[in-house]
Amino acid sequence: MDQKTKQSGHVIAIIAMMFLYAMISFVTNLAAPLGVIWKNQPELMGSNTLGMMGNMMNFLAYLFMGIPAGKLLVKIGYKKTALVAIAVGFVGVFVQYLSGFPTGITGFWVYLLGAFISGFSVCMLNTVVNPMLNLLGGGGNRGNQLNLIGGTLNSLSGTLTPMLVGALVGTVTKETTITDINLVLYIAMTVFAAAFIVLSFIPIKDPEMGKATNTTVFERSPWAFRHCVLGVIGIFVYVGIEIGIPGTLNFYISDTTDKGAGLLGDAAAIGGFVAGTYWLLMLVGRFFAGFIADKISSRSMMITVSSVAIILILAAMFISKETTTSMPVFTGSSFTMVTVPLSALLLVLCGLCTSVMWASIFNLATEGLGKYTAAASGIFMMMVVGGGVLPLLQNFIADKTGYMISYIVPLIALVYLLYYALIGCKNVNKDIPVE
Repeated sequence: MDQKTKQSGHVIAIIAMMFLYAMISFVTNLAAPLGVIWKNQPELMGSNTLGMMGNMMNFLAYLFMGIPAGKLLVKIGYKKTALVAIAVGFVGVFVQYLSGFPTGITGFWVYLLGAFISGFSVCMLNTVVNPMLNLLGGGGNRGNQLNLIGGTLNSLSGTLTPMLVGALVGTVTKETTITDINLVLYIAMTVFAAAFIVLSFIPIKDPEMGKATNTTVFERSPWAFRHCVLGVIGIFVYVGIEIGIPGTLNFYISDTTDKGAGLLGDAAAIGGFVAGTYWLLMLVGRFFAGFIADKISSRSMMITVSSVAIILILAAMFISKETTTSMPVFTGSSFTMVTVPLSALLLVLCGLCTSVMWASIFNLATEGLGKYTAAASGIFMMMVVGGGVLPLLQNFIADKTGYMISYIVPLIALVYLLYYALIGCKNVNKDIPVE
């Protein structure tokens, strides 16, 4: 293969992975706005904890699929794994669509099943996308840069999803059902079907760097690397932070019974826009970081953003909810000013900080793993279950004590990430052969 053909193949593979990055976010970010609808059904009695169960089921799938996804990647390669993931994703969204037809609690259980199936899909897609972009970039800062650029599309999708659901629903009442947002589910199923067809015809060759096959001999495992183990914990707490901050904020703004949030008119729509603006800031952060990531180390990025996020959350927790401000929210086509608690604005700004964390943690944790990269990716995907566990814990606390107090959960998680960036990310096991 000549150099020009090889470079062309790299470009096609990178573009395909970027598109899959966006699909991951589209499916994942359906959970919180759908949870707003479900928690207001009479059978769920307004419980934030139950409203977050769809998100929990989505991420619980990672716990079961993380390791198998890594093994599947080794056995059938990146492209076939992606195709399997897309097919499963279509089924998951279709089951969520079906949940709008049964009445009462039965529909809720069908919805949870669909969210669980969708979780299998996004787990496999993540297993494909992250290591492939890292390897296509040659690891190091360049690999981190490609993941950040892919994360930009991921954030764009995450921005539009809650906004679209919120705009379709407006104000959530006991009469609001999943069928009111069928358009979103139709779009999701169409995207999955189109992606399967298009990807089937795209020639994607697995990258050679760090490649493992059925004949590869593994003397050790990714667990033998301290920085990888601590990075696994970092992935667990990070995804909990990323999902918990906007998800709980969406519930807070949408809760018209809570003083401070009830000032907002069509609360569900505004809640979706506010949460969407958080994801928009993640997009902005990833977009600009993509230009500088080959010059600034992942470690330096993590130290900076973790510190700033800690300050923002502390401020949000201690500011009175009666203190309000005008905030520009992105409605999908333009910005409009709405009145929100000042704490909401501070939490939205955390999107700039979380924007670079996933790629940076993944980059730091897989650096120097070589043939153990695919197996490590499966472990990381298993730990993405943190995106279900931590927000569920956070909303349990919110039910018992209040929304702002519940942000103690992402605060503690951020303190750990600061420790990882300062100390835990150093590879102290360079004596282990990885070729």
